[in-house]
Amino acid sequence: MSDSPSLPTVPLPIVSLDEPAPPPPVRRLPPWLRQNLAPGGGHGETAALVAELGLETVCSSAKCPNRLECWSQRTATFMILGNVCTRPCGFCSVPRGKTEDLEADEPERVAEAARRLGLAHVVITSVTRDDLADGGAEHFRRTVEAVRAATGATIEVLVPDFLGKEGALETLMDSRPEVFNHNTETVPRLYRAVRGRKSVYAWTLELLARAKRLMPDVKTKSGLMLGLGETREELLDVFADLLDHGVDYLTLGQYLQPTADSLAVERYVPPEEFDELGDLARGMGFRKVASGPLVRSSYHARDMAEDGLVSG
Repeated sequence: MSDSPSLPTVPLPIVSLDEPAPPPPVRRLPPWLRQNLAPGGGHGETAALVAELGLETVCSSAKCPNRLECWSQRTATFMILGNVCTRPCGFCSVPRGKTEDLEADEPERVAEAARRLGLAHVVITSVTRDDLADGGAEHFRRTVEAVRAATGATIEVLVPDFLGKEGALETLMDSRPEVFNHNTETVPRLYRAVRGRKSVYAWTLELLARAKRLMPDVKTKSGLMLGLGETREELLDVFADLLDHGVDYLTLGQYLQPTADSLAVERYVPPEEFDELGDLARGMGFRKVASGPLVRSSYHARDMAEDGLVSG
């Protein structure tokens, strides 16, 4: 027998094959997406008013990176029809599940908030409500009319696709919004992964074209998120399709993963690439283009649309 001392026994860690794999590492934000804005201005007032009137905003529900800036300037994008969506979009943080009954006084509460904030241009959006016979179009119409009566402001609607519900778009357009916005979100190849199986690229284009046919004076608008795996050629094809369907305004912004369960960011697009794509889009014929990492559909909406808007 050897007189050499034996090595100490080190127990091996127990690994269960049933345990889930560790989450992928969190990608660090590039410097151009980091914001160092201190709270101040009208942020607290806006937040208090939204809470007092029991309203939802896409600023909070969609975890918009510009909320502090916009609320400090006493502006917000109002989200109607509740805070629960019927679509499982892979990019969105709005809760999904069982919806609640519509609140009959919501149009008047939105109008009161817009009046007290002193807004000259009001953006109204919503969750998707496939459970409603008209997709919420009548509630949209009532909200637009209530806000206009209370404020005299110009109105921009950012709408879902209404799933082709008969007469829904006509009902909404009866309220004569100054800007009609429906986001394309991404390129056709990624539509199912990003927007879910119920959303169809061709219907997005047709909805925008129909809004223009119903109300030729309306400014139509659409937006895309970049960084989901799209190619430059695919983006240019979508630009051409939107122009062919009468779209006036285009927004391009960086997709940011809002929750751990949401689609991952494939790439952070640098500011100079946004500038180049914006120049290309303007050269193709869009009336106005907002292109940048932090651009969102309703970010500085009044500034983008002001060339064609007259309050009244």
